[in-house]
This record gives sequence, C-alpha cells and structure tokens, in this order.
Amino acid sequence: MPLPKHIFDPPFNLVRTSHVVLGVTDLERSLAFYEETLGLCVEDKTRDTVYLRAVEERQHHSLVLQKKPRAACERLGFKVASEEDLDKAAAFFTAKGLRNAFVETPYQGRTLQVTDPFGMQIEFYFRMERRERLLQLYGRYKGVHAQRLDHFNVFAPELQDAIDFYALLGFRMTEYTEEDGKDGRIIAAWMHRKGNVHDLAFTNGKGPRLHHLAYWVPSPLNIIHLCDVMASSGYLANMERGPGRHGISNAFFLYVRDPDGHRTELYASDYQTMDPDHEPLRWSVRDPRRQTLWGQPAPRTWFEEGSAFGDQPVRDALFKADVIIAA
Repeated sequence: MPLPKHIFDPPFNLVRTSHVVLGVTDLERSLAFYEETLGLCVEDKTRDTVYLRAVEERQHHSLVLQKKPRAACERLGFKVASEEDLDKAAAFFTAKGLRNAFVETPYQGRTLQVTDPFGMQIEFYFRMERRERLLQLYGRYKGVHAQRLDHFNVFAPELQDAIDFYALLGFRMTEYTEEDGKDGRIIAAWMHRKGNVHDLAFTNGKGPRLHHLAYWVPSPLNIIHLCDVMASSGYLANMERGPGRHGISNAFFLYVRDPDGHRTELYASDYQTMDPDHEPLRWSVRDPRRQTLWGQPAPRTWFEEGSAFGDQPVRDALFKADVIIAA
C-alpha cells in the first residue's frame, strides 16, 4: 500500500494529543486505579466526573472519567495552535461533510467536537484552564510517576483510508508494519505531530475502537516499580502485557487494564522525529522484533479487545492480518 505524503501546510495547525474522555461504570473504583495505583493527580471532581493529569502537564486535565451505564471511549482530544485554527478546522470538516459543532466543555475554551469519517469521536480546543506546575513537587509523585499523556492507538477497520485522512491533517508517519511482497498491505502505522514517535497510531482491526492511551514516564525503572505496586495491591491480573521493549518506537512498555477493561500503556525511551526528511521505518509483519524486541509476545486479548467510541457501530476490518500471537 502507498505511504502517505508528508503535508507541511495542513488545513489547520494541530499541535499534539491532549486528553481522553473515558466512560466508566464505577467512578470510585476507576478513580482508585488511576489515582492511587497509576499515580495521576486529581484536579477536580463532581458527582459523575473526575479530571486528572500527570505531573508535567500544566493543562487542567489529560484524563476525564465519566460515570456511564457502559464503558466506552467518549472522545479523544487534541490541542490546536490558535483560536483561528479552530475556525479553520470547522471549515475543513464541514467541507468534507463531517458532522461537527462547537460545544461548551468544562475547563476548556471553545471546543470543536467532530465525528471523523470512520466513527471516531474527537475534539479540538486551543485554551484549557492552567494549573500549578507539579514537575518538581516530588512529594506529589505516586505510582508510575507519569509525566504526560503521549499518544493514542486506535483499531481502524479501513486502515489505509484512516492513514490517508490523518495525513491530510498534517500527521507524519514515523514507522509502519507491512505485509511482505509487492502487494503487501500496511497493517499498522505510527503518526506524529509533536516530534516524537507518535501522537496517533492505527492498527488494523475491528473498529473504530480505542486500543490504548499511553502516558510517558521518566524511565524503565518507574515501570518496574509499578509492577511491584500492582502485584502487591490487588491489581496483578490487570497487568496484560510486559514489561518489555518494542522494536517499533524503541519503547520500554507495560500495558495495564483498568477495572472496566480500558487499556493504558506506560511508556519510556522513545526517540525524536521532528526532522522533515526522516523517512518512515518499515517493519515486516513477520518480524517478531517489531512488537517485542524482548519480552513475551502479545496475548490474544491485545489484538482483539478495545474500547468502543460511545454508541458508534463497530465494523470488521477489511482484511485479516497474519500476526504473531502468544500461545
């Protein structure tokens, strides 16, 4: 399949991944997991919503938990560079015939909510309420010492179309996995805006569904510490995969599941990608190092389970990739 062309003058300037809104069925149980175990900081709380952030983040929130009748990913959030970029984004999505609207959202300025062509629920904003810088308040550090929200990974049933659409928005591909042979199809792609390996990744599969959100942490030792914390605090079964190191992105990783099954990756040791002449790195689907440079191969749940986007229908992938699954 063709690689998307890098677009350096997109229709609006999208800066980075910003936040995610998760629907959870038991708010207090989910809060205990994200605050007491992973170590995210609570900024505000109402009867049915909790706002959390990591220690490097000066924005009000990067994770919003909302009490809902069923677990789902309600929205993925992105920051743009200016108020004018919000108007440019609205014009772009309207011209594409995509449903969009400006809405009132707590702690955020003007917020544009959009359903993308594939059913993902996304939103864009420029201003978010600022909070005290926590980076050097080391007494506040708990859990894995999460520094910042890093990226999202999404199951995409129409993978090539999703890659091409987000390339139009200025996302640049850094790495990809492809079938071998002259007609080989791309089965996964990593795309960025902020200059590291990815803000948004797409994986071939039933969707649209959120595969995972990821927080960047200072070092692999923080991830090892979290393994000890989870193993000794009743969350051993919530450790789904890892620790280990990916070939793709070079990341040291651990994947954990919250009480509703939403997946979070804790992530360290990736690399910079801002040079405009960096070519995407290709990995063969048959190369086991792409998923796991070292560590156990991914379990079946990692390939098959994800969080639906609200009430959006989920579709089967256009094709089934022959991936390596742990027995």
